[in-house]
Amino acid sequence: MGRELRYLAVTTSTQDIARELAEEGAPEGTAVIAGEQQSGRGRMGRSWLSPSGGLATSIILRPPLARAYLLPAVSSVAVFSTLANLGVKAGIKWPNDVLIAGKKACGILIENALKAGELGYSIVGIGINVNFDTGSYPEIADIATSLSVQLGHEVPVGEVALQLYTELEDTYSKIDDPDLIISAWSQNMVTIGRRVSADFYGNRIDGTAEGVNRQGNLVVRLADGSIKEIVAGDVTIK
Repeated sequence: MGRELRYLAVTTSTQDIARELAEEGAPEGTAVIAGEQQSGRGRMGRSWLSPSGGLATSIILRPPLARAYLLPAVSSVAVFSTLANLGVKAGIKWPNDVLIAGKKACGILIENALKAGELGYSIVGIGINVNFDTGSYPEIADIATSLSVQLGHEVPVGEVALQLYTELEDTYSKIDDPDLIISAWSQNMVTIGRRVSADFYGNRIDGTAEGVNRQGNLVVRLADGSIKEIVAGDVTIK
């Protein structure tokens, strides 16, 4: 991961550049990294604030279609391990946000390109708040944090990127062992055991997150004792 690297000081979105490279046949593991994104985006169509000082990167992967569902687990475990190596205690919020002290420090966006019923490629976009004062941005001040805020000093962005690519390569190499990946994911997930609210096919449900199953779905027990499996959606920890 990252052996083929395209760096841009400023770009619209690393996802867009990575997609162009993937369409041109760039090899798996090719990464795009930007000093600043002007139109960064996150899950559910949200924008992602990407000022100078953060790590914004997108990586081209070409997994088998039957393993693509594991990419949220693969990518968030890689970020979790990266932060642990930097001395930061973090936790994963299902499906792939990474939190520090209950605040968001990393967002992950996975976009897949299907071609003739096959997976042509996946683009894994990862944004880590490294060196900027999240308190200076009112729109995220209450919900986000950064590595520099937590550690009390700046962290070399290049070091974070190197650690990330190393951990992503290691975790992705295990993609044919779903149980191992799901286990590492769930063991470090702060969502499990907590009361949550989830948007479930347009309906809101409330319950307790009991775990994740082999398909990567979040298992929620409702007040009446019934079980719902959240395949995709927005989950809030109460």
